[in-house]
Amino acid sequence: MPPFDAGFGVYIHWPFCQAKCPYCDFNSHVRRAGIDEARYVAAFAREIAHMAALAPGRTVGSVFFGGGTPSLMKPATVGAILDAIGRHWPIAADCEVTLEANPTSVEAGRFAGYRAAGVNRVSLGVQSLVEADLKALGRLHTVGEALVAVGIAAKLFERFSFDLIYARPGQTPDAWREELVEALAHAPTHLSLYQLTIEPGTAYAALHAAGKLHVPDADRARELYDVTQDICSKFGMPAYEVSNHARPGEECRHNLLYWRYGEYAGIGPGAHGRLVTARGRRAFVSERAPEAWLDYVERDGHGIVTEEVLAREDEADEFLLMGLRLREGIDPKRFEALAGRRFDHARVADLAREGLIETCPDGRLRVAPAGFPVLDAIVADLAAS
Repeated sequence: MPPFDAGFGVYIHWPFCQAKCPYCDFNSHVRRAGIDEARYVAAFAREIAHMAALAPGRTVGSVFFGGGTPSLMKPATVGAILDAIGRHWPIAADCEVTLEANPTSVEAGRFAGYRAAGVNRVSLGVQSLVEADLKALGRLHTVGEALVAVGIAAKLFERFSFDLIYARPGQTPDAWREELVEALAHAPTHLSLYQLTIEPGTAYAALHAAGKLHVPDADRARELYDVTQDICSKFGMPAYEVSNHARPGEECRHNLLYWRYGEYAGIGPGAHGRLVTARGRRAFVSERAPEAWLDYVERDGHGIVTEEVLAREDEADEFLLMGLRLREGIDPKRFEALAGRRFDHARVADLAREGLIETCPDGRLRVAPAGFPVLDAIVADLAAS
């Protein structure tokens, strides 16, 4: 295994949704004619076999079904994919298996089937506890449906989480504080809280450009961010990553794998992967279009369309970009091993004097609370040689 091993996981991308949300720039597609799940299962199994040949001998510590909307899959499809993973890699006894789900009544009805298939954690895309805002976000569920789904998840799964989006049009700090307190009453161990951003190519981007969508300005967004940190900390769920809050020990292990710069096989249309091979750390990207990906896998055994052996500086930059998102920070020795150089002492000292970074007693370097709103600038400063 590579030095500074941060674990190994498998990401499965299910690219289909019932509808495209106006803010979403993920690789998701709407298909009205129905999906041949058996054909996709066979393709997932072939691509898993290909990745296992590139990264043999790993033990799977986490599996994450993302999308798209994985909860549109039949439980038997999820089970077949997990079986395929288990045929090619050993599975850790405490492996975390997360499935992203939408909280419509139809999808919540499948939760018991997912549990039986091997899923032990669900992440629910609630997004808002305000009815009008759910509609504006293009969500197909109601607040009532969302809370019922959360209740079902709490009964069936040892661990669950849900997402909310804040800095929505017209949102005030007081309204967000009230909504967040309600959310914490329903998800007492983990919440993912994302600030709304206008992503190129989305319906929201077109509305924003036309002056028909107004989001909070930078000052108001900062107020909303500060409310988020304050309320979650008071409820014992501080941020362990920029947008993720959890009680100690309840962090999403699969996402920690990314942020700690571990290895992961990306399976499915548009999936990304990072594997350490004899040639070095390799970055993989698969074909985004589901039907084209399917054709490639059936012809070649995989849907990879770009592959790159990362240069040392690229690895070091990725490590910084991912690791400094975490409240625990990074080990400078790992940066030195990747980059072949140490951090610039003067830059580190300047950022520390400004209260933006701090050195832990164990030598780890982390972003201070005041630094997270300007994280990108800190990463760029530290990465500069």
